[in-house]
Amino acid sequence: GIWATKRAFAAILLDGSVVSWGNPEYGGDSSEVQHELINVEQLQATGHAFAALLQNGTVVTWGHAASGGDSRRVAHRLKHVKTLYASEHAFAAITHDGGAVTWGDSASGGDSFKVQDQLKNVLHIEATHFSFAAVLADRSVVTWGDHRSGGDSRRVQEQLRNVWKIHATHFAFTAICGDGTVVTWGNPEYGGDSTDVR
Repeated sequence: GIWATKRAFAAILLDGSVVSWGNPEYGGDSSEVQHELINVEQLQATGHAFAALLQNGTVVTWGHAASGGDSRRVAHRLKHVKTLYASEHAFAAITHDGGAVTWGDSASGGDSFKVQDQLKNVLHIEATHFSFAAVLADRSVVTWGDHRSGGDSRRVQEQLRNVWKIHATHFAFTAICGDGTVVTWGNPEYGGDSTDVR
């Protein structure tokens, strides 16, 4: 498949290597990490950087450093990674033990320190432009990132029980619960308030 930042593309080839092209400041030049891009299983992109998940569970990043292109700060934790996710300027990874690792712009969800102790048994992560929401094994939800785009779910936290799926617009989240109810939060202009249709 082919993935895109705002001004560059990257593709996984049949032999598991990666080629990228386009604006170098947006990840279009992967030459510095080309020797590491072996047996790539998944690519993910922010607006300005790429992340590659390798078969051995490690992650290789390139592109704009502040948008996730530099993962050195968390490299020691990027082992046994299962899946990658991205907001506009940050990445999130779920590890095989159910933990989550984030990096990139802290205002876009790249810093999950405040909720790190809650990020256990993570099943799935969804992203708006500037925040993340994780569904845990007990079907509760943990959010972080910009509060105006869904990073703060305290207003609806009591309703976020038995959550099965989360969807995102640019700046809001919607959760579908096991009883069929829908819970929304984030920017009302982008779907974060569903009170009129309940």
